[in-house]
Amino acid sequence: MGQEEKVRTIAHMDLDAFFVSVEVKKNSSLLGKPLIIGGQSQRGVVASCSYEARRAGVHSAMPIRMAKRLCPDAQFIKGDMESYAQESALVTEVIAEQAPLFEKASIDEFYLDLTGMDRYFGCYNWTKELRKKIISETGLPISSGVSINKLISKVSTDEVKPNGIIQIEKGKEKAFLHPLPVKKLPGVGQVTQMQLLQMGVKTIKTLSELPRELLEGTFGKHGQSLWEKSRGIDHRPIVPYRKQKSMSKETTLKEDTLDIRFIESTLISMTEKLAYKLRKEKKLCGCITVKVRYSDFNTYTKQKHITYTSLDRPLIDQAKALFDQLFQQRKMIRLIGIRFSKLVDGAPQVSLFDNYRQEIPLLKTMDEIRDRFGKYSIQRADGFTPRT
Repeated sequence: MGQEEKVRTIAHMDLDAFFVSVEVKKNSSLLGKPLIIGGQSQRGVVASCSYEARRAGVHSAMPIRMAKRLCPDAQFIKGDMESYAQESALVTEVIAEQAPLFEKASIDEFYLDLTGMDRYFGCYNWTKELRKKIISETGLPISSGVSINKLISKVSTDEVKPNGIIQIEKGKEKAFLHPLPVKKLPGVGQVTQMQLLQMGVKTIKTLSELPRELLEGTFGKHGQSLWEKSRGIDHRPIVPYRKQKSMSKETTLKEDTLDIRFIESTLISMTEKLAYKLRKEKKLCGCITVKVRYSDFNTYTKQKHITYTSLDRPLIDQAKALFDQLFQQRKMIRLIGIRFSKLVDGAPQVSLFDNYRQEIPLLKTMDEIRDRFGKYSIQRADGFTPRT
């Protein structure tokens, strides 16, 4: 059979209201109650919420003060990223023991490639049994969708949440997708949805009927993606799961220097690029290390464990603080470096840094610009250094 004719079987598994489920696992009295996890101050944001709170209109990334107005009876919990990471690791272990090939897309989301297993097992029945095993061994609810690719599997999982499982059989992808509103497609945020509504596009079926050239002219590179998604096309492979322990950058300066403003700008620029990489790979950092090598080649490092985040500003603030602790000798600097470690899966909106709430929409816009025009297309003014 030719590669173009090969039909894949992809299962998507997504833990239901994951942070909330972990809190309920720790305290069963919370079951069935409106629960909101996020920053405790009025400037905080919702990291996650129970389905009871969602029915009141609460959703992730919503300001806490608005969530309190919509759901005044909800119980508010600050959240604990370390316990969430530990519970995610338990689920990952169960999947790793059973699945022939899987990808961990985020702290609570997995893709499994079951291609070829139908000749031995029914892929849907196999996924159903794995789901039961995860629930039994971890005590956490999980939903799943099975289809020919990542896109259909993910959308179908969202449609059966919470605590459901579904299979979209080959040949029925369009029949499943087309009646759904366009906002159901991954990557269609509020801005794109409003643009499509202004074009008279409400359903995925209507979107699929638009010429590709029109979508590309209106949305640029994203238009091609919209055209493919509306037709259920998705050739993305499963990226085998390997736990990344750290990521780092370092720069040997062209000349040894005491120019602190230049050194700090270099450090900020490196931190900003690593933070973008964190968000791109859907990871959070729990430990930051700064490295300084002086002109005499003596090298020193300082590290600090931090609340898990992938936001620029808290990471930059910590990097600068560590550098200030290191730079005591007032000697010429030859090299500056930074490393993020204690990495866990997660997205930037789960950060519980109340003081940095306003950075989230700014970073989303900056990341969209980088995704479209390249990672050097936009950067912070305080981190600007000439490219070499």
